[in-house]
This record gives sequence, structure tokens and C-alpha cells, in this order.
Amino acid sequence: MPVLDAALLVGHGATARDTPRDIVSELKQLELERERRGETRMSDREVELDHTIRNWPRTPMSDPYKHGLESIAVRLAERIAPRKLVVAYHEFCAPSVDQAIAELIADGIRTITIVTTMFTPGGSHAEIDIPELVRKARERHASATIRYAWPFDPDGIANFLAQHLEAHSKLGS
Repeated sequence: MPVLDAALLVGHGATARDTPRDIVSELKQLELERERRGETRMSDREVELDHTIRNWPRTPMSDPYKHGLESIAVRLAERIAPRKLVVAYHEFCAPSVDQAIAELIADGIRTITIVTTMFTPGGSHAEIDIPELVRKARERHASATIRYAWPFDPDGIANFLAQHLEAHSKLGS
């Protein structure tokens, strides 16, 4: 029986270390100018730069963040099987959240639960940007159920951090 349920693990994303700084600076400048004008739609040049940066060739050395998130994803996928797990990035890295959702829908997935590695309340990406992406994705893919697993339980995060600290205290690190 085909899997009809998926989890989408969303990380922040980072530029590859060897991405030319001038194209990153240009993209950020264009985004800032667009936001000042109160516009949401990216210009053609922003789309071009975003695509170039997101699809820049990556290795574990040039993008340790991507490598790290994908390492976590492998372990998470084992724990949530048979649900499919896909990784996406808020910015700077491919696939984007929109792209990953569209690909899951095209693959026949009907329920997508989005979870981010951005745990802390108050972050604009987790509390504003991702919910807006989810809202728009729900409009585009009305036949699918798209959930956002947010916010994280502060006690659960505190317990996780306490266990982590305890484990490192025992190691003498």
C-alpha cells in the first residue's frame, strides 16, 4: 500500500561557504528594498539569485549545516517510518518548503505535517514566515491536509536540553 502521509523537516538553511558573497548581498539588498515597499512577490532578479544560491553545489565541507540537518533526518526517518520524510529549507538551500510540498503532492501524498528545527518561540521564521508558507500551500493544494507542528512544548524542549546537559556532564565534556 502506498504511503499517503509525509513529514517535512524544515531547517533554516545556509549559504554554501563558497557561494560568491556578491550574489548573496545582492539578493538580501533586493529583499530589503522589496520589503520596504511592502511587496511580497519576488522580482525576476530575486528569483534568479534565490535559485542560484539554493542550488549552489554543496558538500559536507562547504555546507555543514545542510549535512547536519540531513544527518538528523536520516535518524528521524527511521523513527517515523513508514511515514515518508523529506527535508526542506526556509532559505538559501534547496529544496524550498514550497518546492518540497509540491513534490510530495505530485507523488500522491495527501497529508503533510511540517516540523521545523527552529524550536525557540519568538523567531520570525518559525512564527511568521513558515505559517504564511503553510497558509499559501493550503490554498494551492486544497485537496491535501497540510499541518504545521508548532509551537513546541517549552517543557519538552527544556527536558530535552536538561537530558542533553546531563549526558554531557557524565562524559566530562
